[in-house]
Amino acid sequence: MAKFVPLPSVESSLRLFGGHMRTVAGGWSFFEQKHQAFELMCVIEGHQTTQIGNLKPVVYGPGDALIISPGTLHINFNTSSTEPMTYICFHFNIESLELKSEIISSIANTKIDSTNELAQTAVKTAKEMVTCSADKRLNAEELNLRVQIILLNFLYFLTHNFTRLNFKSNPKYSEREAKVARSVATIIENSVEDNPDHILNISQICHSLNISSGYGHRVFKKVYGITPLHFVEEQKYRKAKLLLGSPEYSIEEISYMTGSNSLSNFSKQFKKWSGLTPSKYQQQVLHKRKVTAINKSGYFE
Repeated sequence: MAKFVPLPSVESSLRLFGGHMRTVAGGWSFFEQKHQAFELMCVIEGHQTTQIGNLKPVVYGPGDALIISPGTLHINFNTSSTEPMTYICFHFNIESLELKSEIISSIANTKIDSTNELAQTAVKTAKEMVTCSADKRLNAEELNLRVQIILLNFLYFLTHNFTRLNFKSNPKYSEREAKVARSVATIIENSVEDNPDHILNISQICHSLNISSGYGHRVFKKVYGITPLHFVEEQKYRKAKLLLGSPEYSIEEISYMTGSNSLSNFSKQFKKWSGLTPSKYQQQVLHKRKVTAINKSGYFE
């Protein structure tokens, strides 16, 4: 009897930006900043100090790593006033709320010592990205894919090893808070997917869960590192990209399917999200998906 093995349907949004390796002089510092994404910092030589909000400064050296959670104010500077320092950093955002909350709860904003397997994997990941980026033999598309693969391998390592490496010694939120945040996220996801014409009101969502609006906002950001409104935008952007990849819908139809009140507003918002107009994005996606039939056999190359 033939064996049937179904393959999973995959819809993924993965973003990586601001990555670089840099050697800085003694006394170097970078202004206070925050991002709506995680930031991985790895020290290669010297020592760096990262001040995260009102927390105790984190001092880390060669082989150590630090993952800064989204929306966290922080300042980075060379611990030494005279000696140089080399570091690698990159920012990344992922669609999986479960993985986001796991990282924030277990390992974010805490020094990961060089003796820890996670730090070793993080440094290896960062160095591989630098090596690929410096490889002149790779064209832009090849480099893009290679870097994504490297990041996905790192994320897989995290997902696969959270329990084994026992990172959860000091969780940053309670089970109840996680449940509340997940409930808010589920309502938002369902509304964006099934009822785009409905104007999402976070206060009403919180009321339906018998919690105050202020508590709902605080808990959501605590668990996921972003505000509920930012999550709404992420979901609309994800849906818009998915629909633009399908030739059966016009851009005007997609604008209404994502809850926009006009084509003009949708175009402006999409360009703000992606840096491209909807038509330009659609052209790029559909061009990449062109296939050629082999002798009209139904197989494609």
